[in-house]
Amino acid sequence: MIVLAHLSDTHLDGREQRAERTRRVLDYVNTLPGPVTAVLATGDLADHGTHTEYEEVRKALISPHPLFTCPGNHDKREPYRSVLLGEQAGGGPINRVHRLDGAVFAMCDSSIPGRDDGFLDDETLAWLDDVLAATDADTPVFVCFHHPPVRLYSPYLDEIRLHGEDRLAMLIRRYPQVAAVLCGHAHTAAASTFAGRPLRVAPGVVSTLKLPWEHGDLLDYDQPPAIAFHVLDDERRLTTHYRVIPGSR
Repeated sequence: MIVLAHLSDTHLDGREQRAERTRRVLDYVNTLPGPVTAVLATGDLADHGTHTEYEEVRKALISPHPLFTCPGNHDKREPYRSVLLGEQAGGGPINRVHRLDGAVFAMCDSSIPGRDDGFLDDETLAWLDDVLAATDADTPVFVCFHHPPVRLYSPYLDEIRLHGEDRLAMLIRRYPQVAAVLCGHAHTAAASTFAGRPLRVAPGVVSTLKLPWEHGDLLDYDQPPAIAFHVLDDERRLTTHYRVIPGSR
């Protein structure tokens, strides 16, 4: 059985309220009594993508469990690479594969520099194709990136979701290894399907998106942060639980 703790959209920017919400989530995950296979953070780790913010991210996203990240539209590739990965600057997408005993995590870069919507470019799709081709059919692969590739029925969000998703769907359908597609960006817990596989969207740490039929401002900073727990059983059935993390704001 594989158990994943999935968080997203910390938007750290030096403000104590955001730092406290992130600490609350990591403290909760890090002190769980049961086993966690990995912790996934699917983008918008920093709010403005500065080196200083990534120093804050680096110190905040620490866990005894394997912890894997990917960029979002608020992240900036050069400081992300420099501070979080210890690499020299480069202009291309930040794609990383992590192989654990019994599972593979393809952390893809869906960001478009200077824009809020998302796209998996040819380089990223070719990289993902190589990762999937190199993985045994019996080993589950979790394809992770920031922007959801389907409509979530929020007009604001749907304008800035992943575009060109048909290209990704064609790729995923070729590989039974893909157990699920995991995203962030929406600041609201959501579950759907994509290319015949489970699609799960993590809630936001920094805020919660209000849906068109709900009252209030578009983003609610008063609701507590939340995370998702994805459980993949031996029959390759994915079950997801969403958990609100209590505490003072």
